[in-house]
Amino acid sequence: MNTIAEFIKQKRKEAGLTQEEFALHSGLGLRFVRELEQGKETVRMDKVNQALAMFGMKAVPGRKDEN
Repeated sequence: MNTIAEFIKQKRKEAGLTQEEFALHSGLGLRFVRELEQGKETVRMDKVNQALAMFGMKAVPGRKDEN
């Protein structure tokens, strides 16, 4: 699973939110939240940032690890 997916899922659970509640509060669709948490690799970055904004975070460009 990717790091963003793990982060979102962990933070959502820490906040005591179901996927449906998270989707509602963040303005995202439930399907998107499910796919994001499952680590789908082809998601829209604007929506990823919308999800991360719920926790005061955002995705920024960085080098891919070559491990």
